[in-house]
Amino acid sequence: MSDLEAEYRLDYFEEEGFRRGECTECGAHFWTRDPERETCGEPPCEDYGFIDDPGFDEEYSLVEMRERFLSFFEAHDHERIDPYPVAANRWRDDVLLTQASIYDFQPLVTSGETPPPANPLTISQPCIRMQDIDNVGKTGRHTMAFEMMAHHAFNTREDAEREYAYEGEVYWKDETVAYCDEFFADMGADPEDITYIEDPWVGGGNAGPAFEVLYKGAELATLVFMSMEQDPDGEYEMKDGNTYSPMDTYIVDTGYGLERWTWVSQGTPTVYEAVYPDAIAYLKDAAGIDHTEAEEELIHRAAKLAGHLDIDEVEDMDAARDNIADKLDVETERLHELMRPLENIYAIADHVRTLAYMFGDGIVPSNVGTGYLARMVLRRTARLIDDIDADVDLEDLVDRQAERLGYENRETIRDIVRSESAKYERTLERGGRRVRQLAEEYAEKGEPIPTSELVEFYDSHGIQPDMVREIAEDVGATVDEPDDFYSLVASRHDSGAAFEESEETDERLSELPDTEELYYDDQYRAEFEAVVLDVFERESEDGDPEYDVVLDQTMFYPEGGGQPADHGTLSTDDKTVQVSDVQMRDGVVLHRTDEDPGKGEFVRGQIDMSRRQRLMQHHTATHLIGHAAREVLGPHVRQAGAQKGTDSSRIDVRHYDRISRDEVKAIERVANEIVTDNTAVEQEWPHRHEAEAEHGFDLYQGGIPPGENIRLIHVAEDVQACAGTHVTRTGDIGTIKILNTERIQDGVERITFAAGVAALEHVQRQEDYLDATADTFDVSPQEVPDTAERFFTEWKERGKRIEELKEQLAAARASGGAAGEEVEVGEWSATIQRLDADMDELRATANALVEDDRIAVVGSGADGAQFVVGVPDGAPVNAGRVVSELAGMVGGGGGGPADFAQGGGPDADAVDDALAAAPDVLRDVAEE
Repeated sequence: MSDLEAEYRLDYFEEEGFRRGECTECGAHFWTRDPERETCGEPPCEDYGFIDDPGFDEEYSLVEMRERFLSFFEAHDHERIDPYPVAANRWRDDVLLTQASIYDFQPLVTSGETPPPANPLTISQPCIRMQDIDNVGKTGRHTMAFEMMAHHAFNTREDAEREYAYEGEVYWKDETVAYCDEFFADMGADPEDITYIEDPWVGGGNAGPAFEVLYKGAELATLVFMSMEQDPDGEYEMKDGNTYSPMDTYIVDTGYGLERWTWVSQGTPTVYEAVYPDAIAYLKDAAGIDHTEAEEELIHRAAKLAGHLDIDEVEDMDAARDNIADKLDVETERLHELMRPLENIYAIADHVRTLAYMFGDGIVPSNVGTGYLARMVLRRTARLIDDIDADVDLEDLVDRQAERLGYENRETIRDIVRSESAKYERTLERGGRRVRQLAEEYAEKGEPIPTSELVEFYDSHGIQPDMVREIAEDVGATVDEPDDFYSLVASRHDSGAAFEESEETDERLSELPDTEELYYDDQYRAEFEAVVLDVFERESEDGDPEYDVVLDQTMFYPEGGGQPADHGTLSTDDKTVQVSDVQMRDGVVLHRTDEDPGKGEFVRGQIDMSRRQRLMQHHTATHLIGHAAREVLGPHVRQAGAQKGTDSSRIDVRHYDRISRDEVKAIERVANEIVTDNTAVEQEWPHRHEAEAEHGFDLYQGGIPPGENIRLIHVAEDVQACAGTHVTRTGDIGTIKILNTERIQDGVERITFAAGVAALEHVQRQEDYLDATADTFDVSPQEVPDTAERFFTEWKERGKRIEELKEQLAAARASGGAAGEEVEVGEWSATIQRLDADMDELRATANALVEDDRIAVVGSGADGAQFVVGVPDGAPVNAGRVVSELAGMVGGGGGGPADFAQGGGPDADAVDDALAAAPDVLRDVAEE
């Protein structure tokens, strides 16, 4: 008996005449009104029952179904709220993509730290689940991009140990199931065809009872009752092997799949015809797919059994396909031949919608995080298009979905797809050679190329498994390719594994009150008074003692948000200690000092205002540069990181292309126009929901702050949540100068700049460099570019002339046979010559001899021992073998192609002996 069985025995079930059953196929427990039902209703325990027999009174489109759901819950006192972006890392730092509507309210709302935007609420949230990628197209029901229609209620227990941002109970399990039942009835569903499967939910350290709601074989809703937290002494053991206890907050977390409900209302063979009818028709036409009536009938029957192909449920996919073929009385190969192009078309239609969501919400392809996942989807889509041999433009396919979804940045989306597709082509060219080399190695060993190598090929080169398989087959190798390959790849990138965990809090530190932060009251104030609450002695990296001083209040800004800490001093009547670093831990500010000022002492703090001023200028300038970059490059630009300094600062932005010189000047111009306008820099502390509603999640360019109220910084049209220190007016920055731009990783551009006095210092250094260069050329600074170009052109021309003379000299030596020993190698003549010159001259001489139809062996002792061997076409000598032998005689090595090779070693004194042995080496190699 389950630990949670009592949690599923609802008054509503008893009042409505439900009974609890156990599935005869999988053993799951479920609740039903049907007294004869024996299975839970979920594939593969039961086939789809709504195909050709729609389950509701009317057919609905996506738009109509979404409105029907939201209106229903609005009529039941739920407030409708707007959906969040698909990039969940805009408002939380532990996940990348939005995979469920509850993600919108984690972790701050679900923990009770901040209130929800409404309670109860209803929403239709676009989501992306990368773990479903391998099922898309095959099962008939999986989509990687989907909308989760939902209603949520946030509750707290009466005996809660502390205060939360919401209180009391809105509603719980009985009401949630009643709403679900009523919505089904409102849609015209047969109540006896609905089953509620018991399926406890676990995730992110929380857990609770949950129901999967099935109707005619389709899972249309999940009702989760998040009410427990992980506890080693907990009374409930869950399916993850951990124990859990009830928590103070308990949350109704529901999910109704918009696409599934639309599909069931239409009764189409797969969800894809219901969601992407136009895209599928277009792709089938482009791929030249035209089925006979018999084929259409077979495809139709196969669709009803597609639920048996869920990779997450089936251990052997080949056996599952055989089983379906047997039921349809058709050969497996014939069924696969018929279904694979359709499965690929379904996946393409789904994937381009996923890309439209990603790029529409500002995700830029790269090799990390959300950018990596977007790149993976795009490359897989491109490969699928190649597989069906369709003459379609991926850029146009994504744009059509972006238009359908109402995105306004469609031109940027097209640019991203175009740029990324071109990169993919270049990557394939480079990676293909490496695949062939590895395939040959495994073919020799008689082993299949392992999954780990496939994943590495994909991560490094974008080479997909079927492409590896094709290349491997050419050289007689096989491939160990799992059915869930793309899920495996996504799992390496679609998690919070790379997110850092917070530092353990010292027990003594946790007993101290939060430090009062004075630096927001007056950011130009340099002095303050405080009391030392505690001092923590620690050891520096050099082994010397240093101290972390805790004050009741402080003007020192602690390091955070890419801004370094303030420096300065703390003084008592007896001593002055230097503050070299400031950090905040759980609301307590720690001042790193070189001496102990004394616990309980009254101190006077003095900020290094020269440093503070420079940091304020650079931090405010960072906002302006980021704003200007969005103005010039496009609204997709978002901050990927920033570091402020006193001499220069940098901001990393997500962008799909290199920043050109003209764009740099435009960014610099826009930023300095705001400086010249001398705009006020304002701060405010609104409620986070009000701020998000007004400004969106672009607020969180530099991270996600906690708390109900967040600090916003307004600089002209730019508004960001920011905890840093700033100047009061943009004119206080002085000026902004961009020093450099560089690509630090694919999809991320770094802009380095200086502000205020630092910008002036940079310009002065540049002038010093220019003046020094002008003095060297003995010209005015204005003449330096033309002079440098003239010197460079002359230098190149001289280099070319030197090369020409070397070639002429080499040709003259070859024609005159100067200083060379002539030997016969079979029917060929060989010239063996010592020429103490550089490698360029050695190569030129060897080439001249080869052009004269002679085998060339040229050696030098000018810089160690060096040899070059050239062989004419048809000569029975391998140049690489000869060089290897000669280089070995001088303590080195070398090699190369059969027609031309070079090498050498450190022993220059042995050059003559090696050349003396060359005739025998040539003849030995020729006889092999």
